[in-house]
Amino acid sequence: MPFLDHLEELRWTILRSLLGILIGAIICYIFSRQIVTFLRGLGPKDLKLIFLSPTEGFMIYLKVAMFSGFVLALPYVSWEFWRFILPGLLDKEKKLVPPIVLFTVLCFAVGAVFAATVIIPFGLNFLLGFQTDFLEANITIGKYLGFVVTLILVFGTVFELPVLAYFLSKVGILTPEFLRSKRRYGIVIIFIVAAVLTPPDVFTQLLLAGPLILLYEISIFVSSAVVKKQRSKEPAG
Repeated sequence: MPFLDHLEELRWTILRSLLGILIGAIICYIFSRQIVTFLRGLGPKDLKLIFLSPTEGFMIYLKVAMFSGFVLALPYVSWEFWRFILPGLLDKEKKLVPPIVLFTVLCFAVGAVFAATVIIPFGLNFLLGFQTDFLEANITIGKYLGFVVTLILVFGTVFELPVLAYFLSKVGILTPEFLRSKRRYGIVIIFIVAAVLTPPDVFTQLLLAGPLILLYEISIFVSSAVVKKQRSKEPAG
């Protein structure tokens, strides 16, 4: 396919993905009040949230609808991405696409649930534990939801690491030997990524860096399993 045709196909892939997210956002806006109530419930029960401008409450529901719309449309967006790169894959690689799309969605869901049920409640209870008789938290609904949504999206995304390791190992780009030899550099990069992706406090960065290091080790295991299986099928020389 000519280069300009690739660009045209990429444009339509992006447009279809954005349309899917928009449709998801419209659906989620109908339930935005329930979604906000759910996200609020991830924090301490006695936490009071405020908003500082007449429009902030309305904008919060719009932002939550867009975030939820992205999550709802994730299976479709993932399929669009893989459908775009499908023509460039070999026949044996094309067979990997359906299970990879499935595991992409599942891993994102696991990461999001882990953030919502473990990281966010634990992190908020710890950070808000610094209140005293003369030091009270006055948190806006925008700041609170920004914190919660960021962690859900970040953890959902980083939990894709084993899926990426599986695909790259399957097509021969990645090896477990490479991951093991670059482990020290990988850990440094993990802490840099955690500092960039999370809110600017060391505690939250550590909450992300810990699972990321574990996911790196899981990725080594996944890559080892894939490469070992491939090498066992090679004829003995």
